[in-house]
Amino acid sequence: MAKFVLVHGAWGGGQGWASVRKLLQAQGHEVHVATLTGLGEKKHLISPSITLDTHVTDVTSLIETEGLTDFVLAGHSYGGMVITETANRLGDRIRALVYVDAFLPRDGEALWDIADDPSRKHYIDAQRDMPGLVAPFPGSPSFLTRHPLLTLLEPVRMTAKAQAIAKRTYVYATRGAPTVFTKFHARVATDPAWKVHSVDTGHGVMQEMPDEMAAILQQAAL
Repeated sequence: MAKFVLVHGAWGGGQGWASVRKLLQAQGHEVHVATLTGLGEKKHLISPSITLDTHVTDVTSLIETEGLTDFVLAGHSYGGMVITETANRLGDRIRALVYVDAFLPRDGEALWDIADDPSRKHYIDAQRDMPGLVAPFPGSPSFLTRHPLLTLLEPVRMTAKAQAIAKRTYVYATRGAPTVFTKFHARVATDPAWKVHSVDTGHGVMQEMPDEMAAILQQAAL
């Protein structure tokens, strides 16, 4: 059986992976869902001082505490930044990376650098009433919380550990395309080093198509 570490996106929490986690566990897999500091069930820890490093440390600490090796690391949306930097630090423990409609940074890039102009405008405007804490996009589910601005400004630094991970998957949500994630899908779509899946959902792939998402994760582990 395979092992999985699942990372949620901005404004969300570990509960976003709940259905997928149950499906994988029902198949006998070992599943760990990270919740990032200040978000989800850790929203009481929210602070403008939280950085990308804080969230990466959440994940690396989970991995080290559980003694995990040879596992699939998946990240949704902003979680793509977190799993990239986690791989830079602990890549020799990771079997495969899965980006779920996620940001896919290159060396030296922060999420701010690879977001689109409307998103950047939102990041600034939606924290003016609470400096450093960005409100969710209009129309988002009510359970989402504010997100620390500094996490969006810190770049990743690629290492040989991350580059050595051979198994990589990108899951692209096509509903409403083009989106901010279209360019990342286009970058890897014809790259033989990547497995690429286009799914007919909105951005919340794990909630909208949990069975398909669980199957993709299991395939990534092979």
